[in-house]
Amino acid sequence: MRPAAAAVEFPLAPGVLALASGCAFLTKSRVLLCADAHFGYEDVMGGGGALPLWSTAEIAATIAIAAQRMQAREIVFLGDAIHGSQMSDGAIRVVVAALDGLRAHAALTFIAGNHEGRTRGAAILGTTVEQCERDGWLLLHGDKPPRAGVRGIIGHLHPSLHLGGDASVPAFLGSSRVVVVPALTPYSGGLDVLSDDCLAALAPWDVVRRDLHVVAATNERVFPFGTLSALRSALRAPVRKPLANRRFRRTLRPDRAS
Repeated sequence: MRPAAAAVEFPLAPGVLALASGCAFLTKSRVLLCADAHFGYEDVMGGGGALPLWSTAEIAATIAIAAQRMQAREIVFLGDAIHGSQMSDGAIRVVVAALDGLRAHAALTFIAGNHEGRTRGAAILGTTVEQCERDGWLLLHGDKPPRAGVRGIIGHLHPSLHLGGDASVPAFLGSSRVVVVPALTPYSGGLDVLSDDCLAALAPWDVVRRDLHVVAATNERVFPFGTLSALRSALRAPVRKPLANRRFRRTLRPDRAS
């Protein structure tokens, strides 16, 4: 698959859309999929009220807009809906209020992730599940190896396309076997989809670069970049010829292809 024009949505796999906003959508059951919201992040990291709790409201608003636009019947959080179960009473009230606001749009289902901890976030989220199935896809967090032969939709990896320096953009990865939904939290630069570490993390799903499609996401558009193998080839720097002047060759080395 070659790069395509930017759009508000793009098919990642049969029946699965990548949406502007970083959520995914199952077209048959009308389920909105959200990964790694990490509600309450500032409170957990700041020791209980030291930092303004702004990201929870921002992320909840993003989810609400997507749910309303797609007329979602259900919102499934693919794990790490909260950053941790130990947060202040004030932060709990903010998170619970945000979730209650989302329930006005659709039913909520929470898959427990590693950040929900041993309690699985029950005091804040209520009932959680380890995994569930929708439209023939197994929905799970992704921090544990899948059962053999299943096809799944996961979060956990925080996939992103790194653009140089500290700049990166959240990105979906999609194939007929596995779909990875980017993190909604603004506090993670993410795992570079072009890195060998990313492919190693997906090894349990038995996929290769030529089968994975990369779709970057902003709040306004999604940007399909084609297959991961094609994208890596396109971004690979060409080998430059050594400088003719030997005097400078010792200090000005040519870049090498990765």
